[in-house]
Amino acid sequence: MSATATFSVSPKLFEPLGLFGGTFDPVHYGHLRLAEEAVAHLGLGGVRWIPAGQPPHRGKPQVTAAQRLEMVLRSTAKNARFSVDASEVEAAAPSYTVHTLERLRCELGGEKPLVLLVGADAFAGLTTWHRWRDIFSLAHVAVSHRPGFPVEAGSLPHDLATEYVDRWLADASGLKNLPSGGIVTFAMTQLAISATQIRKLLANGLSARYLLPDSVLDYIELHQLYKST
Repeated sequence: MSATATFSVSPKLFEPLGLFGGTFDPVHYGHLRLAEEAVAHLGLGGVRWIPAGQPPHRGKPQVTAAQRLEMVLRSTAKNARFSVDASEVEAAAPSYTVHTLERLRCELGGEKPLVLLVGADAFAGLTTWHRWRDIFSLAHVAVSHRPGFPVEAGSLPHDLATEYVDRWLADASGLKNLPSGGIVTFAMTQLAISATQIRKLLANGLSARYLLPDSVLDYIELHQLYKST
C-alpha cells in the first residue's frame, strides 16, 4: 500500500468538516462515539449529521423520518461540535450520498474539505452505491474500523481496492490540504451496539437503557416507538 495519495497537494489549509449520514433508526452510543472519535482522530472542525429521509438501500424504517430526525437532534444537542442537517428528511426523493455531497458543495463551496464518515462494512460495499466513484471528487472518505482489524486492500472488491491504494493518506492531517479525494482510516472504540439490537429489545418489551442516550429513550417511550404489533 502506498504511503501517500497520488494526487497533488495544495498549500492551502482548511478545517475539515465531517459528514455523517445514516438512517439512525434509532441513533445510539455507537453512532455518537464514532462521530466523537472522528473529530479527535481526524482533526475535524465538527461533524454534520445527515439523517436519511428515504434510505434507498434498505427497507422502510419502522418510524417516520421526522421522528428519526428528532432523536438525532436530542442526542447531539449538547455537543457544540455536532450540527444536524434536516435537508434529506425534508426532501421527497431518496437519499443518495452523491446527491447529498453535490448539494453540500453548492452550499459550502469547492475549497472546504469535506470528510464522509463510514464504517468498514459500509466502505467494503461502496461499489454498490449510486455513482460511487463521483464521491471522491466531492469529499474525502474516512473509514472507521475495530482496533486490531485495519482495512486491508486485499479484502475489498478490485475496483475499490485500486482506489483505496491510490488515495490512501497515512496522515489524517493531509485532509486539510485538499477539499476531496483522499481516504483515511481510524480505529474507534469498539461498542457492540446496533440499531437492530435496540429495536428487537424494545419490540420485546426489554430495556435498552445505556445503549442510547436517555433523551432518545425517553422520546421512544413517550411515543411508543418500536413496539411489537
